[in-house]
Amino acid sequence: MFKQSAIAAGIFFSAFGWVSAQEQKYEVIPYLGYTTSNGVPIRNTEIGEGIVANKLTPSSGFSLGVNFNVFITEHFSVGFNFAEQGSQLEVGTNSGEARNFNDMKLDNYHGIFSYNFGDEEEQIRPYVFCGLGATRYRFSPFEGQSIDSNTRFSTTWGGGFKAYFSRHVGVVGQFRWTPTYIRSDPGGIWCSPAYPWACWVVPSDHYSHQADFTGGVVFRF
Repeated sequence: MFKQSAIAAGIFFSAFGWVSAQEQKYEVIPYLGYTTSNGVPIRNTEIGEGIVANKLTPSSGFSLGVNFNVFITEHFSVGFNFAEQGSQLEVGTNSGEARNFNDMKLDNYHGIFSYNFGDEEEQIRPYVFCGLGATRYRFSPFEGQSIDSNTRFSTTWGGGFKAYFSRHVGVVGQFRWTPTYIRSDPGGIWCSPAYPWACWVVPSDHYSHQADFTGGVVFRF
């Protein structure tokens, strides 16, 4: 996970270093919104008489963040995104109910690559983006005891539109999806149809997903 995050950071900073010598434009986009989240199954664990926990899920909650973009060309930009979601860790049980376990925050750090449609002078510009980075799960102290944070590799994907009031100021509406890798379990045995003796274990990967809907202000320099 740390190797993948380091590679993502290296790609971003290498690209940023290349464009620093070019004639460029910058954008700073602070935003607010709401994030829906889902979790992953866990091994059945008894947490009370007849009550068995089978899933851990970050609850949905309000989020905030900021994008910083540097335009390489009129359409392409590289940048960095930070986002923070307020949440609680929910424990799913065999009865179907969810119990709040502890307060937590989800921090996303991603280098991003964007494509902006239309000409730079247009008032409304749709855009799409993708990115690589990490998601950190920060837990509040539980019953007086601190809990270590947990960081996992993640990607981020999304798009939206920018509507400019002037050359330097506008508003943004955006959707973003962030799948975070949690773990892999053995998923079964797969054998090659051409070579039946060539068989191996196929992993079953588990991801926690965030989907956020946000709005903000864009400052263009």
